[in-house]
Amino acid sequence: MNSGRKRTDYISWNEYFMGVAELSGMRSKDPNTQVGCCIVSADNKILSMGYNGLPIGCSDDEFPWNRESGDGDPYNTKYYYVAHSELNAILNYRGGSLEGSKLYVTMFPCNECAKAIIQAGIRTVIYGNDKYADTPGVRASKRMFDAAGVSYLHYDATGRVMKIQV
Repeated sequence: MNSGRKRTDYISWNEYFMGVAELSGMRSKDPNTQVGCCIVSADNKILSMGYNGLPIGCSDDEFPWNRESGDGDPYNTKYYYVAHSELNAILNYRGGSLEGSKLYVTMFPCNECAKAIIQAGIRTVIYGNDKYADTPGVRASKRMFDAAGVSYLHYDATGRVMKIQV
């Protein structure tokens, strides 16, 4: 029975937007790594979303998804073809400027995505996983973010189980 008071167990903005990023990542066809992204305005409106995948017009069935090629040919791996979730979310946006927005992403951005994030005017990155923290690409990302004044914050999952009330 409704007590006439608002719910108090609703999810936070961070839970909501990281949940949207996680859900976006589930669209990825990549068999190894599914990354999702959600870009949000300063007043908490969703502006764009993206996930890691092939560009429009490139068949998911004709391009490789391998991390390594059996024949040593780098063109038989996914790395030259897959667009990262952050870049897809930036390119998917059709509303003008992303200046001052926040970006929620399930994995810390690589150096190429960091460049696009900075150039787009995104001011805050909230990330989930940082498993590549010690790689040159992520270290370069953090260096560029620091220099450009882009803050990056680790998303601390609450661990609570979300249930849908019908």
